[in-house]
Amino acid sequence: MRASTDQQHRAEAAGTSQDALAIWLLALSAFLIVTTEFIIVGLLPGLARDLGISVAAAGWLVTLFAFTVMLFGPLLTGLVSHLDRKRLFIVLLLIFAASNALAALAPNVWILGLARFVPAMALPVFWGTASETAGEIAGPAHAAKAVSNVYMGIAGAMVFGIPLGTLAGDGFGWRGTFWGLAALSAIAAGLLAVVMPAVARPARLHLGTQLQIMRSPRFLAHLGLSVLVFTAMFTAYTYLADLLERVANIPPGAVGWWLMGFGVVGLGGNWLGGHMAGRDPLRATLLAVAVLAVGMAAIVPLADSRAGLIAALLVWGLANTALYPICQVRVIQAASHARALAGTLNVSMANAGIGLGAMLGGAAITGLGIGSIGYLAAAVAVLAILAAALMARSGRAARH
Repeated sequence: MRASTDQQHRAEAAGTSQDALAIWLLALSAFLIVTTEFIIVGLLPGLARDLGISVAAAGWLVTLFAFTVMLFGPLLTGLVSHLDRKRLFIVLLLIFAASNALAALAPNVWILGLARFVPAMALPVFWGTASETAGEIAGPAHAAKAVSNVYMGIAGAMVFGIPLGTLAGDGFGWRGTFWGLAALSAIAAGLLAVVMPAVARPARLHLGTQLQIMRSPRFLAHLGLSVLVFTAMFTAYTYLADLLERVANIPPGAVGWWLMGFGVVGLGGNWLGGHMAGRDPLRATLLAVAVLAVGMAAIVPLADSRAGLIAALLVWGLANTALYPICQVRVIQAASHARALAGTLNVSMANAGIGLGAMLGGAAITGLGIGSIGYLAAAVAVLAILAAALMARSGRAARH
């Protein structure tokens, strides 16, 4: 009997270890996918020279990716959400591998555009299903932490993936960077095929049934809150490098290290956000956005002091990255069903906020100067705080 019990405990421990490894492989996949999305920003100058186009024209590749994610993500996720998750993730990673290989071989900007368009359609499908799957693997008690671990891939891409990819582009050319991403994506697909456990296949729901979540005022309010939150975040974050150089007088050659430090702080914020979201994601959103507003508003007044600047960036960076898992958990929990679609809708709304924030911050710089964006971003954050407070109050009233 004792031997049988020992064997059972060992089997359970092995299963737990394999589950944890599967979640971290999903985080690795997230790292590769986010690096693929944003790496082109660091490669634009060399890419533009090689293809004989302007940097501004090459920049449309970034816009193409973002708006493809926003427009196609919910529809595609709704159509494939019933598929076996293990096979789905393997196929998605192979799509990224093939697309990166095509980018490396692209003879002109049109083929490169195709190589960016295809993975942009796959990215929101991954985010919508990976968060939900990680929670299922970990179990209800550890679901929020598992989602946070997957989102660690975002922070890792910002801290290591994009800078290292840019350095690789300097050493081996932009095509070499895409070849590297293609190889790593293929390896990640192979590892998931070996390690990831079987996950119960979700029941197939017609797209119309899944879209019924859009009839819920509560769910729509959560999506709207995500738009406000990400607009606040990216009104200032999009222009952080310019702000550091022109307001804080950081030497141009050192700005990259400051950005990397901001990303390192974000690793802690991602961990913190996962723990906060597990209890009450709406309250966690309210708290994190309040801290975000303080950090963004403080950046200009404290820019002349290195200690003050570091403190403001620390507060800003922690809250900024904490909001990624918090918003994803909040929106998924607000959905009564079709949670994979809910997760993808949140990614789409986040991209809408990213675009709006970049436009708003750019307009502020043109009209009011670079020093205004921290205050403007904080003002948008205050709107998000008010919205979250009203939603919390409405939820309490509905329960009583």
